[in-house]
Amino acid sequence: MNYKPIILVAGEPNSIFFEILFKVYKKIKIKSPLILIASQKLLYLQMKKLNFKKKIKVINQEKIKDYKLNNDSINLINVDYDQKKAFEKISNKSNEYIKKCFDIAIALIKSDFSNRLINGPISKKNFLKKRFMGITELFAKKFGQQKVAMLIYNKELSVSPITTHLPIKNVASKITKKLIWEKIILIDNFYRKYIRLKPKIAITGLNPHCESINKINEDEIIIKPIIKKLSKKRYKVSGPFSADTIFLKKNRKKFDVIIGMYHDQVLTPIKTIFEYDAINITLGLPFIRISPDHGPNEQMVGKNLSDPLSLIKAITFFEKIK
Repeated sequence: MNYKPIILVAGEPNSIFFEILFKVYKKIKIKSPLILIASQKLLYLQMKKLNFKKKIKVINQEKIKDYKLNNDSINLINVDYDQKKAFEKISNKSNEYIKKCFDIAIALIKSDFSNRLINGPISKKNFLKKRFMGITELFAKKFGQQKVAMLIYNKELSVSPITTHLPIKNVASKITKKLIWEKIILIDNFYRKYIRLKPKIAITGLNPHCESINKINEDEIIIKPIIKKLSKKRYKVSGPFSADTIFLKKNRKKFDVIIGMYHDQVLTPIKTIFEYDAINITLGLPFIRISPDHGPNEQMVGKNLSDPLSLIKAITFFEKIK
């Protein structure tokens, strides 16, 4: 089997990403060639700080298809970044550097070099500011895609929020039949294409116990009707279920995916159940984009104590699919 190259965008320079990448090189035999887009200087600084040794092979982006790539060395496309210490506080200083890394990754994808991307964590507050709600929406804009979904994937159970990085006060106004329909189609297509099964999907309500004391009850007028419509189209969709009980073991084991109405409604329980044994996949793009299921984790930077499991899962997921 020929393993396709995986593009790695390091993301926020002052995060745990290099640390977990170093641990991945030590822990598993990686079959797919990894192409890291990052600062060579910063890479050296953090390798020294974290006591990791491996050869670095600097790659010319314009001639990348001419290289015979393997993982004997770190395959690096260098992006200059001026930082004196291995780690500093996260700030706006890195914004242009991160943008350049993403721009190179996008160019490689559009050139058909690879359709597989893993990006390290970024500070949404500093890098995205208010332009995009998340990296999912950034890539959707770059590739002209209107319909995308965030899937936190684990082979036992995955979750997906209908709305992503929204303040809770804005969630209800964004829930529509059309949006739920689009997310279900994306998730069903992904599972059938890559996981080779037609997923059983549970949908939570928006309100506690799927009830509301207000005149407008989104569970009754939006969620129930769209579930009924999807069921008639032969999608394996059930609900709405109360979010406080659907994740009980006896309930969740009946489903492949649980879809919630907002971010923390489903991401809090999935991370409680699986911790780092999950990956964040963006659905709806013309390539597969995965990120480890954690942020920059500034409190852990430089301590060499971070768990690489999510990055391991991201790489091995790519190696299992065609």
